[in-house]
Amino acid sequence: MTLQIEERPSPNHGPRKGGVTDPDLVVLHYTAMTGGPEPALKRLCDPATEVSCHYLIGERGQTFRLVPEDRRAWHAGVGRWGDCMDVNSRSIGIELSNDAESPFPAPQMDSLEKLLVDIMSRRPAITPERVIGHSDVAPGRKIDPGPRFDWKRLARGGSAVWPDAHGSAAPDIDLFRDLAWRAGYRADVKGDTLLSAIRLRFRPWATGPLDGDDMDIIGDVAERFPVDRPSAVA
Repeated sequence: MTLQIEERPSPNHGPRKGGVTDPDLVVLHYTAMTGGPEPALKRLCDPATEVSCHYLIGERGQTFRLVPEDRRAWHAGVGRWGDCMDVNSRSIGIELSNDAESPFPAPQMDSLEKLLVDIMSRRPAITPERVIGHSDVAPGRKIDPGPRFDWKRLARGGSAVWPDAHGSAAPDIDLFRDLAWRAGYRADVKGDTLLSAIRLRFRPWATGPLDGDDMDIIGDVAERFPVDRPSAVA
C-alpha cells in the first residue's frame, strides 16, 4: 500500500539557516493532545502559536504534510544533537497524534515507517542513527515521543538504531558521559538528566542509579553509531 499524504499547509515556517539545503536529521514528537489529529492540526496551523512540523500522523495512520521539506519548520525549539545547535534548520519534524499516555496504534506506526522509508530513500544523509526523538535533543526539557514509543520496531525496519547490550560493564559516570557525547548527546545537562534521556530512549522503565546495562547500551551505540561519522553533515 502506497503512502497517502494530505496537504494541510501551515504558515509557521521559514528558510533553513546556515546554508542548509539538505536536512540530515528526523526528529520524532508526540502532540500530547486528545481528540485525534484535528486539534493538533489546528494548533500547528495557527500563526499565533508559532509552532509547526513537516508531517503529522494520526492514530488511524492518516498522514498530513504541513510544511515543505525544504523549509524550516518550528518543532524542536532549543536543543542540540552532536555539534548541531539549530536542530530546526537541520531536521524534518514528524508529530504523532498521541495523548502522551497511550500506546501508538499499529496503523500509525505503519504510516510512520512508510514515511521514514520514503524520506530516507530521497535523502541519503538521513541514516538510521539520525532518526531521533525530541527527548534526545532536549534532555530534561522534553520527553516525547515518550516511553511507549516502539523504537525497537523502527530499528528492525532499518529506520532507527537499537543497541546490542548485555549489562557487563562497570558503572562509570565519566565514561558514560564520554560515550553519550560520542553518540550525539551533547546538551549541557546534569548526569541524572542525561541518564534519564538515554533510558527513555532505550530502556524506559529502568530505575535506580547508573548500572551496567546503561553502560553497555551507550557504549554499543557510541561504537556502532557515532554522531560524527564521515557521512554526517558538518
